[in-house]
Amino acid sequence: MKRKYFGTDGIRGEVGQHPITPDFVMRLGYAAGKVFAQQGGGHGRTTILIGKDTRISGYMLESALEAGFTAAGVDVVLCGPIPTPGVAYLTRALRLSAGVVISASHNPYQDNGIKFFSADGDKLPDDIENKIESMLEEPFTCSSSMDMGKVRRLDDAAGRYIEFCKSSFPNQFDLHGLKLVVDCANGAAYHIAPNVFHELGAEVISIGNQPNGMNINDAVGATAPQACIDQVKASGADYGIALDGDADRLQMIDAHGHLFNGDELLYLVAKDRVESGKEVRGAVGTLMTNIAIEKAFLDLGIPFERAAVGDRYVLEKLKQNEWMMGGESSGHLIFLDKHTTGDGIVAALQVLATVRRSGIDIRERLLNVKMYPQVLINIRYKKQYDWKSDVALQKVQAQVIEELGANGRILIRASGTEPLLRVMVEAKTMELAQSYAEKIASHIPK
Repeated sequence: MKRKYFGTDGIRGEVGQHPITPDFVMRLGYAAGKVFAQQGGGHGRTTILIGKDTRISGYMLESALEAGFTAAGVDVVLCGPIPTPGVAYLTRALRLSAGVVISASHNPYQDNGIKFFSADGDKLPDDIENKIESMLEEPFTCSSSMDMGKVRRLDDAAGRYIEFCKSSFPNQFDLHGLKLVVDCANGAAYHIAPNVFHELGAEVISIGNQPNGMNINDAVGATAPQACIDQVKASGADYGIALDGDADRLQMIDAHGHLFNGDELLYLVAKDRVESGKEVRGAVGTLMTNIAIEKAFLDLGIPFERAAVGDRYVLEKLKQNEWMMGGESSGHLIFLDKHTTGDGIVAALQVLATVRRSGIDIRERLLNVKMYPQVLINIRYKKQYDWKSDVALQKVQAQVIEELGANGRILIRASGTEPLLRVMVEAKTMELAQSYAEKIASHIPK
C-alpha cells in the first residue's frame, strides 16, 4: 500500500502543520495502541514506552500520545528525555510491547516526529506501519474506564541506559588518561553521554549540554561539528565526540581537529576486529559511502555491500546477510553484537576501544585510506517537481557520469525527511567534485 504518513524514519514534519499536530498524534497513539494490542509482544498487558528529545514541542506531543494510548486501553511508561537508542534498549530490557521516540533527530527544533520500536528493540517492519496507517482510518473511540490504560514514570531510565552503554565497552579497558570533548547537540544525551565517558575514567568537557527547548542541533552536534572541533583544539583534548539531537549519529574529531565521519569510523572498528582475530563476515554501507572505504574493506578481505540511504535499510541488509556491522557516512553506526539499532554513544565506545587496544590514534590507523573528495549539495524543491522525469537533469547527469568514468560517481536522491534533493559527487579532486555537483544542481529548478 502507498503510505501517507510513515517515511524512512517514522513520521516527521513541522510542528503545528499536519501531521505533527496534537489531534493527529493522539489519533496516531490510539491507532498504534490498537495495532500493538492485536500483535501481542511484551509480557502481560500491552505496555508502550515513550521517550523524547529536548524540543519544546515534546511536552505537547507526549501528552497527545499518552492520551491516545490510554484511550486504546494500552499502558504507558514515560521516561522523559533519552536518546533514541535508549528507548530501543529499555523497551527490550523491560519486556515491553513497543517503544516510541518523539524526535526529529538532526532537524531544527521547529520540526518533530514520531518513530516506533518493536518489543525486540528493532525499527518497525513496513507491514506494522501499514497496519497503523490503516487503523488511522478507523473511528476514534475510547475504552471504558475499567479498560483504560494506566501511566507511570520510569525515574531511573537515564541511569539504566548509562549502565548499558558502559557495558558495551571491553571490561579490560578504561578511558583513564583521555581528555574528551563530548558535544550533546543540546539534545537527548545532554545528561547521559558525559556521564558514560566520565564513569569509564575519561576527563570530560561537555558542550551542547544546556538544552532550552529551542537550541537542539543549533550550531552544535554531529551536523555542526565545528563547535566540537574548536573546543578540542582550545582545550587540548585527545578526541571530540559529536552526537546529534537524539544521539543515534556520531562524528569524531582528533587532537589536530581532523573530522572523521561514519564511513571512516566503521572501517576503523572492522579493521581492529580483524587484527584482533575476530571474524567480520561482511559490512554494509550506503549509496553515499565513499569509494575509498569500499576498496579498503575489500583489501581487508571483508565483503562490502551498499544499501539505500537510511539506517533502517542498512539494518535490513545486515539481517538479510547475517552480518554484524554497517553504517552511514552521516554517522549512523550499527554493531548488532552490541545493540539492536544505531547508537552514537555505543559507537564512540567501539572506536575508543580500538585506540586502547592498539595504542595508536585514529588518524594514524586510517593513513592507508585515501578518501575521494565528496561534495554534497542540498536543494530545496517544490513538491510538484518530478525530478526523476526531468529530461534536462537526466542529460547532464549522463554527461557527468561519462566524464567521471571509473574515477568517481554521482548520486541524486530525495531526502526521506525533508523536501530536499541531495546531489552528491565523488571525484579524484575536490575541484572536480565541486564543479560537477554545481553543474548538476544548476539544472534543478528551485
